[in-house]
Order: sequence, then C-alpha cells, then structure tokens
Amino acid sequence: MLTIGQLAAYAGVTVRAVRHYHQIGLLPEPERDASGYRRYGAAAVVSLIRIRTLANAGVPLSQIGRLLDADAATFAEAVRKIDRDLREEIERLETSREQIAQLTAGDSLALPPEVVSYLDRLREIGTSERVVEGERDGWILVAAGWPDRIHEFMPGKIAQLDDPRVVRLYRVLSDIFDSDVRDDPRLEEAADLMACLAEQAYAYGAINLGEEAYDDLPHDLLDALALEADPRLVRLQDLMRERGWAGWNRMERLPESPA
Repeated sequence: MLTIGQLAAYAGVTVRAVRHYHQIGLLPEPERDASGYRRYGAAAVVSLIRIRTLANAGVPLSQIGRLLDADAATFAEAVRKIDRDLREEIERLETSREQIAQLTAGDSLALPPEVVSYLDRLREIGTSERVVEGERDGWILVAAGWPDRIHEFMPGKIAQLDDPRVVRLYRVLSDIFDSDVRDDPRLEEAADLMACLAEQAYAYGAINLGEEAYDDLPHDLLDALALEADPRLVRLQDLMRERGWAGWNRMERLPESPA
C-alpha cells in the first residue's frame, strides 16, 4: 500500500495532480486508514499511469474518464477524433506564430507585400519615417476596407513615384512634419504641388467625383486619419481650398468664384 506521495512519484506526476484527479472524479479516492491517511494499491498506480499517459498525449482531462472505460473500437475512434482536433489546433498555432512573427516585421503587419514594397520605395526617395508611418496606417485602412482592390491601386501608386513632383512633395512633407514649426512656410509649396497634381489627375479623369465614393466609410476614415495625424494638415487643407481644392483623400474641385 502506497501513500499519496509514493503513488505520485511512481507514476511520475505531482501530489497536486493526484489531488486534482480526485477532485474531478478521474481517479477514485481511497478510504483512509486508521491513522487517517489515504493508502493506494496497485490498481490505483495502473490507473494513474494511464491517466498520465493520455494527458501527456494531449487528451483533455474532460475526455480521459470516458476513454479509460471505453472498449477497443470506441477508444480507437475517440483517439482519431482527438488527433484531428490536435491537427487543427497545430494549424491554428502555426498561423498565430506567423502573425506573432509579423509583429517584429513592422510594415508587413496587416499589409500585403505590394504595399510593403511601396513603403520601402517611399523610404528610397527620401521620405521621412514619420510620413511613411502615416502612409502605412492609411494603407491599413485601405486594405481592410477594400481588400480585393489593393492589387488595382498599387501599380498606379508606385508609378507616381517616378514623377519628380511627387518625390518633391514627399520630401517637403517630410521636412515639415519632422520639424516643430507650427506655421511652416513650406506648407505653401506643398499646397502648390498638391494642387498641380490634383489638376493633372482631374484632367485625365483620375479623380472620381461620384456620389458612391463620398459615401464610403474608408474614405471618411482616411480623411480623419490624416487630420488627426498633425494639426498642420488643417492649415494645408485651408491652403488647398485657396487653390480650388477641398478634401484630402477624396479631392473635390471647388467651383470657381464669380468674377
């Protein structure tokens, strides 16, 4: 006859585990002897070893009791089901590991590869990290709002970076937002560049003024994100209005004032 400590040591588990198995009804609790101690026989050792083996194999404790009493066919089918469940859990964990790994990958978190390449290209043309981060957050909203259209947007965005005016705009914005000057005179140059690019896009029909675009929530979020990023963007927006353009992500050509 074994004490609880001897039983646990022989089966390779802790005394705490044995007590837990008693509590959940997995291992029958023996009567106490005259001295008030529990004493375990050989059958208890066999049962505990079987419980330990199943638990170590990943079988949930809630299912072990049923397996201990099952016939061969029932046991085999139950094990197959547990194996399927474990495979699904492994796949879920692998996916989680990939997502965790992305947390150290910066831009690739929540963004498709083509957008990450675009952000890297922004860095190559001299865009500051603060402006790149703003672009990154905007593209996260785009990818979430229009996940099936990213591949349509990116070729045009990457092609824009071959335009010296676009490169200059990103560099000017980088200088502005990396400084602490509240009413930076370079905002005027940024507004001129943006207005020039907007006029060109309008001329080629690249600016969609349809009502549907105005009702899309992602557009509203992108506009809000820009204005939340830095109060100087409010001033830049005012300068754009002076040049005949309203909005941020959705540029709207304002009607000309009567002479």
